[in-house]
Amino acid sequence: MPTQTRMKETRRFFPKSLSRGEEEFDLHCRAHHLTAEREFHFALPRKWRFDFAFPVQQIAVEIEGGTWNGGRHTRGSGFAKDLEKYNHAVLHGWKVLRYTPEMVTAGIAIHDVLKLIL
Repeated sequence: MPTQTRMKETRRFFPKSLSRGEEEFDLHCRAHHLTAEREFHFALPRKWRFDFAFPVQQIAVEIEGGTWNGGRHTRGSGFAKDLEKYNHAVLHGWKVLRYTPEMVTAGIAIHDVLKLIL
């Protein structure tokens, strides 16, 4: 059985698997020949990351999971931490776009990103 330290080391080298919404957004980006950086660290030494980022344009895309089943992003502590992260990003010039997986599937996320980039 792997140790906690070993598991943390492995996570450092391999990005987490994409959620359904993240997979779909990545596919939409590739279809439009856009290259978004995944798990982009933006506030070092904080460990905050954006799901997707276009650093040159300072555009961040967050796919919020668990919106209908009480996931981390909708519960008190997780929600408050997300607010702190998003507010910090905006105060430092980032445009933060937030979507549910259903919004990504409907094409809303890629439509908005294309409006900002093009």
